[in-house]
Amino acid sequence: MTDPDIRHMSFDEFDEARDPRPAEQEFDRVVERALSRRGFLQGVLAFGSAATAMGLSPLLNSGSARAQTAAASRFTFTPIPIATDFDVHVPEGYSWRPVAKWGQPLFSDVADFDAQTGTTAAAQARAFGENTDGMELFSVDGREVICVNHEYVNLEINLPGRPDGTPQSAEDVALLQAAQGVAVFEIAKGDAGWDVVLDSPDNRRITNTTPMELTGPAAGHPLLQTAADPEGRTVLGTLNNCGAGRTPWGTYLTCEENFNGYFGHSAALPVEGETEDQAKARVEAAAATLPKEFKRYGIGAESVYRYHAFDARFDLSQTPNEPTRFGYAGEPAPADPAAMPKKRTALGRFKHENAACALAADGRVVVYLGDDERGEFLYKWVSRDAYVEGQPTETLLVEGTLFVAKFADDMSGQWLALTPETTGMEAAEIAIHTRMAGSKLGATTMDRPEWVAVNPVAPEAYCALTNNTRRGVKPNAGGDETPVGGPNPRAENQYGQIVRWYPVGGDHGAESFKWDLFVMAGNPAVHKDAYAGSPNVNEGNMFNSPDGMMFDQFGMLWIQTDGDDSNEGDFAGQGNNQMLVGDPVTGRIERFLTGPKDSEITGFTVSSDRSTIFVGIQHPGGSWPEAGGLPRSALIAIRRDDGAVIA
Repeated sequence: MTDPDIRHMSFDEFDEARDPRPAEQEFDRVVERALSRRGFLQGVLAFGSAATAMGLSPLLNSGSARAQTAAASRFTFTPIPIATDFDVHVPEGYSWRPVAKWGQPLFSDVADFDAQTGTTAAAQARAFGENTDGMELFSVDGREVICVNHEYVNLEINLPGRPDGTPQSAEDVALLQAAQGVAVFEIAKGDAGWDVVLDSPDNRRITNTTPMELTGPAAGHPLLQTAADPEGRTVLGTLNNCGAGRTPWGTYLTCEENFNGYFGHSAALPVEGETEDQAKARVEAAAATLPKEFKRYGIGAESVYRYHAFDARFDLSQTPNEPTRFGYAGEPAPADPAAMPKKRTALGRFKHENAACALAADGRVVVYLGDDERGEFLYKWVSRDAYVEGQPTETLLVEGTLFVAKFADDMSGQWLALTPETTGMEAAEIAIHTRMAGSKLGATTMDRPEWVAVNPVAPEAYCALTNNTRRGVKPNAGGDETPVGGPNPRAENQYGQIVRWYPVGGDHGAESFKWDLFVMAGNPAVHKDAYAGSPNVNEGNMFNSPDGMMFDQFGMLWIQTDGDDSNEGDFAGQGNNQMLVGDPVTGRIERFLTGPKDSEITGFTVSSDRSTIFVGIQHPGGSWPEAGGLPRSALIAIRRDDGAVIA
């Protein structure tokens, strides 16, 4: 595989091309045991009876009059149908408008975005970034300050002057680096709706080159030391910022996901005039020089972005330790623009999706974390110290214990402590090679754990398992088997599901839990077995690949999708990616929003007066939102036309 072959690939496709599934599938025998739809229902309904006895809210308890009443009172909108066009659609009585678009200035001295040519590196560093993802809104001395992640770049769109989107200069790379990271800025509501407050002292960008402090057990470790940072305590930048979270003390958590794609080996760069066999041999030779631990994290000799061709920091032949400085959760302080953001290595190094915070019964801080790769794990951090409002918080994401989840088929589960005693690894090694630590304890391989959401009105948490076409087909990158069963009940799972767990005693600090599946996405118009989905999926609300997921103050679950929007074959009738609302009490799910074709719906936060929700439209197709120009990812605001509370 050579560089031109990977230019148009998604991260999953790139990983698959680099590490393809075997011709003979090891788990064929397990695949044959994949649960039928009837078998799935028998299991969850049996748990539903037990959950009722425990005082929990069982899956699909919609047959009772109480459930039907709750369903009627808790949905405040008329569900909308699918869409296949290049626009945003919301229910009647609701309106939306863009707040910030890729390249939109945050300061008045920044050149305006050009609809045909885009922007420059200098302008992008002080403007709204590309591919919005996780976000949170904070009230800072009465001002509304929003933090928005910018996950990655689309080369052919962000470098429109390059025929194939391939970076050709250090300036090109600087532009791409400035388009990613985090945007922090003030917004205010005027007569027309919410807008960016230009030149606000709160406005700033955190990019691929912003200094960040490393904290926790990995800080200072030899594997984090470089020639530019011999102490291993200050890293430049944050990469591939996906989901987000907020701490009880008012800081933002920004999560590094597919960081592996930004590094490459200079010896793997294309050589003019060479044959395909010569190119393959050259790439393989470069890959053979990399540390064996890199394979588990998908770090190889080639890179889609080719930063390493113009920035030595990303060239593995020159700075082999640089990748170990990424893959963490970062913590900027929205209320303190001068503070250096911190990377919290104690929360582990993997492809972080988001960071969902809760408090244990004794006040300790709990952070749930998903590792978004096929066959990887679900984690939980529990602080050593309790959170006390107004007291110092510095130890809360530094001192404590990281756990990994193990699910049993009897719908129970355990959080297994990742410690030197249980893993045989040093604390710093656990923080750096977290996936290997989870494998040592036999953690459950999951169907790509994406966002975790904690219900604010019930002792339960949810994780979106977006899909896993390798389930029952191929081990994960560490060789751990991916058998069908438990919370991953379907082989070659292309639709995804949402798992829900109930900590014992209602305490998020507990080390055991019960679990069920809130929903299995599917297509009942095409399938009549497990791939049709669970009973709360029908031809009117069906979807695939749940991804973003957040609760509102009423305990309603907002579900966003990032899946196949071809509207063909197994996905016929599912239309564009969408945002749905689910009721945990009844299991009812209804469609609230559809996005432009080719886009992902991601990120969700609410204004302080609860009248507006903010949502991200990532990688839209066509020329959305302005006809005739480059497509621009954007932050949009949605409100009820009557001005009432929305979430």
